[in-house]
Amino acid sequence: MREPSNRRIATLLARNWWTLVLRGVIAILFGIAVFIWPRISVAVLVGLFGLFVLISGILALIAAFSRSQPEENRWLLVFEGIIGIIAGVLVFIWPGITALILLYFIAAWAIVTGILEIIAAIQLRKEIDNEWLLAIAGVASVLFGILAAIRPGAGALAILWVIGTYAIIFGVMLLILGLRLRNWHTPGPPVI
Repeated sequence: MREPSNRRIATLLARNWWTLVLRGVIAILFGIAVFIWPRISVAVLVGLFGLFVLISGILALIAAFSRSQPEENRWLLVFEGIIGIIAGVLVFIWPGITALILLYFIAAWAIVTGILEIIAAIQLRKEIDNEWLLAIAGVASVLFGILAAIRPGAGALAILWVIGTYAIIFGVMLLILGLRLRNWHTPGPPVI
């Protein structure tokens, strides 16, 4: 007998808890780097952001395709991974990007990622404890993306503190969720 879809998604996340932890650590390091270098140049900010979303996207794909999981359980992680990789690659292909375009890239990535995390949290609310951490990370992403898109005239460097704060909050939520999922055990036979 197959497990319900939400349980399979929760199992997939629990088995790949380390990717959430690693993504959280990378986000926290990105946020700290932004605060440590308050006069960071656009080129460095672009490089850090590109690296952050590229690695985050790769880790999401690793989580989606590790272990044999039914296809319907993968779509959120696959979509999030593809968006992250595309955003990261675009940043590196286009190194002369302006602060305004960088801000729109960051805003779009944050909104899409946040919506996917909110959807995942809603789907998992009956399966795992502390799914609200994923929902809070998603809401923080969406709010940050909207704020960045509404105030583009401020430029990426002028709202650096917002970018750093968002990255740290997002990272802490993923880190806590990943560590809690590490201890989540699924009863019964393994998911096939």
